Amino acid sequence: MKKFVSLLLALMMALGMTALAEESKDQLARIQEKGEIVIATEGTWAPWTYTDENGNLVGFDVEIATAIAEKLGVKATFVTVEWDGILAGIDSGRYDIAANGIDVTEQRSEKYNFSTPYAFNRTALVVRGDNEDIKSFEDLKGKKTTNSIASTYMILAEEFGAEVVGVDTLDQTIMQVLTGRADATLNSEVSIADYMQKRPDANIKIVALTEEANLVAIPTRKTDDSASLLEAINQAIAELREEGKLSEISMKYFGRDITAETVGEAAE
Repeated sequence: MKKFVSLLLALMMALGMTALAEESKDQLARIQEKGEIVIATEGTWAPWTYTDENGNLVGFDVEIATAIAEKLGVKATFVTVEWDGILAGIDSGRYDIAANGIDVTEQRSEKYNFSTPYAFNRTALVVRGDNEDIKSFEDLKGKKTTNSIASTYMILAEEFGAEVVGVDTLDQTIMQVLTGRADATLNSEVSIADYMQKRPDANIKIVALTEEANLVAIPTRKTDDSASLLEAINQAIAELREEGKLSEISMKYFGRDITAETVGEAAE
């Protein structure tokens, strides 16, 4: 019996030491040991992240994140999730990072570390083609808009005095506008341009754009053990920019280079 107890105690100590050793590794070391980085993305927001006709997850962010994973020497494993679950999943440790055209904001930066920006994206104000009441962001006061809950677009609409109806996807936001359930929607300039190009008969129009572009970056947990991961991601982004890969992927999906800081000026 004593021998059994001794063996049991030794086993428990060994397991405890293994767990401590695992906890002592930083996030990058754990990712590289596992051989994969788990990436959260919506998969419903073309051309950033979406499913093609063959059922494959594709898009600007999918290729950018895959290229970053390759630089880290690991496999990119994507998990599709609704927008409001992306950052919550990073909080819980379910996902290592997220790639979803995520704008850097002061509020988000208090809770997450962000990589150096890899894209610059203005916000478009979209209304139905026959709407003559809304011509600027200031005209949103007292109007109804439709956007993903907790998105920067929702926050901006509320700042201009709009009532926001929450939906999950870009297609749903456009449908709300087309059917008159919402007066307007705010979304990525390049996403709206892509939507209008693929659906030239869609009765919508862009009436205003923000003057400054939002900074798009990769969020990580804001913990001591994530510092080396953030540094590695920043290094990967710098190399991809130097190699021309960021620009190449942007041209493929947007028909323009949104990886340059002058994107707002170039689009004028």
